[in-house]
Amino acid sequence: MEETTVMDRLGEKVSRVLQKYHELRGENEMLRNEINGLREANEAYAEQVSRLENDIAAKDREIDEIVNKIESILG
Repeated sequence: MEETTVMDRLGEKVSRVLQKYHELRGENEMLRNEINGLREANEAYAEQVSRLENDIAAKDREIDEIVNKIESILG
């Protein structure tokens, strides 16, 4: 029966730790990329919401102008 030495066991543990480290670094990089993509999408949606809010405000002003014209015509 072959007995593993302390150094062998330590080497195996270090190898497992390094493997896990590299796995986590890869996962971390993927998550960072996903976050960046989501930030870009969020900025695009925020711009779209802002444009739509401006459009709504413009339409509200148009409605107010039309109502004022109707009121002035009706007396």
